[in-house]
Amino acid sequence: MPKKPRNALYAQSGGPTAVINATAAGLILAARRQRGRIGRVFAAHDGIIGALTEDLYDTSRESARTIDRLRYLPGAAFGTCRYKLKGLEESRAHYERLIEVFRAHDIGYFFYNGGNDSQDTSWKVSQLAEKMGYPLICVGVPKTVDNDLPLTDCCPGFGSAAKFIGTSIRECAQDVASMARTSTRVFIMEVMGRNAGWLAAASGLAAEQDDDAPHLILFPEIPFRREEFLARVRKVADERGSCVVVVSEGLRSPEGKIMAESGARDAFGHPQLGGIAPQLASLVQEELKLKVHWAVPDYMQRSARHVASKVDADQAFKLGEAAVKFALAGRNAVMPIIVRKSDAPYRWTIGAAELAEVANQERELPRNYISKDGWHITQAARRYLLPLIQGEDFPPFRGGLPFTQSLKNVRVPKRLTTGFQP
Repeated sequence: MPKKPRNALYAQSGGPTAVINATAAGLILAARRQRGRIGRVFAAHDGIIGALTEDLYDTSRESARTIDRLRYLPGAAFGTCRYKLKGLEESRAHYERLIEVFRAHDIGYFFYNGGNDSQDTSWKVSQLAEKMGYPLICVGVPKTVDNDLPLTDCCPGFGSAAKFIGTSIRECAQDVASMARTSTRVFIMEVMGRNAGWLAAASGLAAEQDDDAPHLILFPEIPFRREEFLARVRKVADERGSCVVVVSEGLRSPEGKIMAESGARDAFGHPQLGGIAPQLASLVQEELKLKVHWAVPDYMQRSARHVASKVDADQAFKLGEAAVKFALAGRNAVMPIIVRKSDAPYRWTIGAAELAEVANQERELPRNYISKDGWHITQAARRYLLPLIQGEDFPPFRGGLPFTQSLKNVRVPKRLTTGFQP
């Protein structure tokens, strides 16, 4: 009698991106094509918390058309969370609970779709499963708008956020310049990027000529120089009428302190950032007496599916497919990655990285991507960034607005008699 195929569990983690659901679609559809080798694909409700509390959705109850349409849906279709699992000994009860849930539902494949901390969790789960003698294949699936995962050429979600930021800066710059004579002279936009300035750098793509906005970019990798910043803003505003500034939320003081830290911590233990844009706006207004407006696109930069990069959406989908291929090949504790073959034309393929080499590692913006004076990007950065924002992949529209479908999200009956409080 043939052995019954084991089930798979997919979970989303951390901040959503415009294309995280494209990865989910690629993964679930690929698993469905392997009916004889993979049983049902469950999705954890609200990421790892759903796995811990045995709160699972049965994706087999969704039609193939619905799953395929996930690729156009922003947010996290199955729910996500920021929940940090620590070391195997510190959080042993949590890891053992995961194995207990996996055993109860015959989970043979675990796919965790997230960033640095999530890949650390995937790696630790694979370690504990091995120690406990539980047969499990763990595959991490990359995702983050911060583009700071090591070893992969780029991270799904980044290209679309970069496209949104470049587009927004180009459009806002036209708006500010058109009214600068009688209104706003300086516009400051704060973008995501706690330790790495990839999204700030992406704004530089909007500047095709020397006089184009953004006129100044402030990176986490370059300590803030107060007097030089004020002098440059004054010079640009005087010569060009208006000045557009992009600043990363992780901008640091000369002493290395994140200037916008609020004192609180998020669920991953990272400092909660309080907003650098209004700080800089106050500085400019007080010292230079110029009218300033500031903006923080916040969740908009990571959820703007209507202006997603086709390259990004395609890569996200293909990485989901690749995760299934890796799992069926028995490749445990790995993460599929993007390998760049050439810049122009842009060619890429899929490779693999060991989770042990990815977990909790961050890739900062290389210094040669930042201009020598520290205020803009270089041609090397443009060569890297431009291919990632190419192509449009518009979602379906209904009534003039993007159509967002609803999933059935049918819950899997619980099999454990004991609950668990994360």
